[in-house]
Amino acid sequence: MARSYTEFDNLTGNILKCAYEVHTKLGPGLLESAYKECLAYKLQAEGLFVEKEKAIP
Repeated sequence: MARSYTEFDNLTGNILKCAYEVHTKLGPGLLESAYKECLAYKLQAEGLFVEKEKAIP
């Protein structure tokens, strides 16, 4: 089943919203790993499937 642009737009918007919220709450200056863990937690709380640092052959 082909996905529509609207579906991808909504997904992208949700991911960006979560990233903005995490950065706003944590503030600047932390290590990337702190943002990564918090963003993964937030995305999972929104019901999205998350894989962190997936290996690429």
